[in-house]
Amino acid sequence: MSKAPYLFTSESVTEGHPDKIADQISDAVLDAILAQDPAARVACETFITTGLAVVGGEISTSSYVDVQSVVRDTIVQIGYDSSKYGFDGRTAGVPVATDEQSPDTAQGVNTGWELREDAAATS
Repeated sequence: MSKAPYLFTSESVTEGHPDKIADQISDAVLDAILAQDPAARVACETFITTGLAVVGGEISTSSYVDVQSVVRDTIVQIGYDSSKYGFDGRTAGVPVATDEQSPDTAQGVNTGWELREDAAATS
């Protein structure tokens, strides 16, 4: 019996690619929140297109972080600080659509293996 043919593909992106910018933004949001609240729960995604950076996901924290400012600062730090580059962190649209972590996700995370292992190690 022969195997069915399949197509194997892969992708590699370099600096300046929208995926890399989106990763930098999501990481910066995570870092800013964890700096204020190490127990925060952050599932943050970023979508980039010309002149727009959309941040969304689930964030549960006791702290406040100005996500729009973090996004804008990150874009400018990367080097996108003028519309002549097609993207300017100071003028880009930055809608933020986040909510608290869902109860279903929290149920699994709150009783996860890592927490049980940590509790066992400290007792």
